[in-house]
Amino acid sequence: MSETPSSEEDAASRAAPDEAPPRRAIVCGASMSGLLAARALSDHFPKVTIIERDALPDEAASRRGVPQGEHIHVLLARGGQVLDELFPGLVDELTGQGVPLADMMTQTRFVFSGHEFARGNCESQLIQASRPLLEHTVRSRVSQLPGVEIVDRCEATGLIVSDGAVVGAKITHLGDEPREESLDAELVVDAMGRSGRMKTWLTELGYDAPAEDRVKCDVTYVSRTFRMPADALGPDRFVFVGAEAERPSLFGIVNVEGDRWMATNAGMAGIRPPSDEAGWLAFVETMPIPDVAKALADAEPLNDFVTHRFPASTWRRYDRLGRLPAGLLAFGDAICSFNPVYGQGMTVASLEAQALRECLGKGTTDLPRRFFKSAAKVIGAPWQLAGGGDLAIPAIEGDRPLPVRLINRYVARIHAACAAHPKIAATFIRVAGFLDAPSAIFSPGFMARVLSTPRRK
Repeated sequence: MSETPSSEEDAASRAAPDEAPPRRAIVCGASMSGLLAARALSDHFPKVTIIERDALPDEAASRRGVPQGEHIHVLLARGGQVLDELFPGLVDELTGQGVPLADMMTQTRFVFSGHEFARGNCESQLIQASRPLLEHTVRSRVSQLPGVEIVDRCEATGLIVSDGAVVGAKITHLGDEPREESLDAELVVDAMGRSGRMKTWLTELGYDAPAEDRVKCDVTYVSRTFRMPADALGPDRFVFVGAEAERPSLFGIVNVEGDRWMATNAGMAGIRPPSDEAGWLAFVETMPIPDVAKALADAEPLNDFVTHRFPASTWRRYDRLGRLPAGLLAFGDAICSFNPVYGQGMTVASLEAQALRECLGKGTTDLPRRFFKSAAKVIGAPWQLAGGGDLAIPAIEGDRPLPVRLINRYVARIHAACAAHPKIAATFIRVAGFLDAPSAIFSPGFMARVLSTPRRK
């Protein structure tokens, strides 16, 4: 799309003093992770080439490479802040396209561990854009960055290596007459999601594959988009019912642009929500939200039911490898893919983009080791939240050491206290939205308020 190489003087000013001016970075994958990686790289490399297997639409539309695009997506509060920092004015641009902003406590309804949270004020909002619109808007911004080009209908088929370092990628242009091309680059970034190739590429180059941390959540989403009155759920623009120990199923509904409502039934540990109208509505009726079930029964469906399955949360521990080739990184879901019911993926990718910018600010020497260590710090807390939350459900397979069991019991007590105390709910919501550090829910004062709250169902 846009391609305006920087001058030699500008490129040199971006490089560390002891390095030659960088030339090109290649990003494999043009979904949110790839776009955010490219944004970070554009501050350091005068040329960034993004390659994407899909034919990218000219408008906000679902595509094959993002099969989850027609389901509920949540951009956590901190993720919205970071995106607006990376792309100034992005939130205003989204709201100008009709994207609702929902206050996190007065216009949202959370039900966790069977407890509906009290309303109050946590000074944050949700940006309620559909995934296709959010990705399209970010892709448009990235394509306008100096030196960035996006090449669709193209895939990476291998690496170019010299003296043990990755110095480019072999790519194939797809279509009626496929053709191969070799692109030189100082850095190749695997942002191809859970199907990323870096693990395979490492072993092909004679390096160890990373160990993997896994939690088999076995999630199935069944979603549909509706039209219904703006006040169908009162003031609420987002409703989420989390799983419980004896009920490993969830529900969410969110008001998105175009005066539409996206609603998702989800089952964990092998539960498959029905995809017929009567069965799907009956599934909603099992949730403690009778007004929502009634509103959906009266709503106008805008599409057919859409199903998506997610087998396991997986963290590829590149940060623990003792040896890595220069010039090769993984990013986003290619490093760690989370159970999507927690809505963490896009926010974690935005924080990884910040981490990559900071690493590049210190040059490209030893970049893979430094970035994977930084990314692990970003991933650690959300991984514990998602993995621990999954293991609170007995039907989920996995070891539950004493620290996990104790934290899960404490989190259940927090959920109960959130129903009685708006300030406790506000703190928990801010931590879950990455606005405050997890230490906020382990402070002595907070713990005392939680543990002194009488238990009730």
